[in-house]
Amino acid sequence: MRTVLALIGLLVLTACGGIRDDLTVMPDPLGDFRLGHNIAVVNEPVQGPFSRTVTDDEWQAAMVAAVDDRFNQTRFFGDKFYHIGVAVEGYVLAYPGIPLVYSPRSVLIFSVNFFDDSTQTKLNDEAIQLTVFEPCCTIPFLGSGYTRSAEKQMEGLSFNAARAIERTMRENADWFGGTPEILPEDDTILEGNVLRDNPELIAPQETAPEGTFSAETG
Repeated sequence: MRTVLALIGLLVLTACGGIRDDLTVMPDPLGDFRLGHNIAVVNEPVQGPFSRTVTDDEWQAAMVAAVDDRFNQTRFFGDKFYHIGVAVEGYVLAYPGIPLVYSPRSVLIFSVNFFDDSTQTKLNDEAIQLTVFEPCCTIPFLGSGYTRSAEKQMEGLSFNAARAIERTMRENADWFGGTPEILPEDDTILEGNVLRDNPELIAPQETAPEGTFSAETG
């Protein structure tokens, strides 16, 4: 047991060193994009298994803050206003699991739409549905329930949701008068709804590496 606790302590120290870009660095422009309305709609989203519970208002505040932090007019100051509308559809804020055996993962499922203020038109034909995992705490055998509060999990997921929105915008930059980009895959961002399409990703059954202490091996 002492070995397990020592292992958890070591993983906690490194658990949040993952994907997280620096919002103090000025980004490349996105065509003529400038943020107009920043709207987040949260109406009783699906709460997946093994999840802590938070309110709709808490999710709305987290998403609006994350989108504003990334797209505010000090970072993107193009010549035209565009609106971003987000709908939070489901989430898991993971409880602590069982180290080395079972570690639920935190996820956020949302859809996003983009609107051109000057023409009052929606730029994407259908709502773009995305799933994001936390941009940290991807250490095997240790879910973020051990290292983070629900508030910190929401902040990380909202941060990654805004990253996913920016990736979508850069891949479709012609919507904003820019040139589309081809971006490398990011395994913390998936298209679609993982709770519906691939729920085993939420709580994978872990297999400890050979030689690792477990309840069975002692």
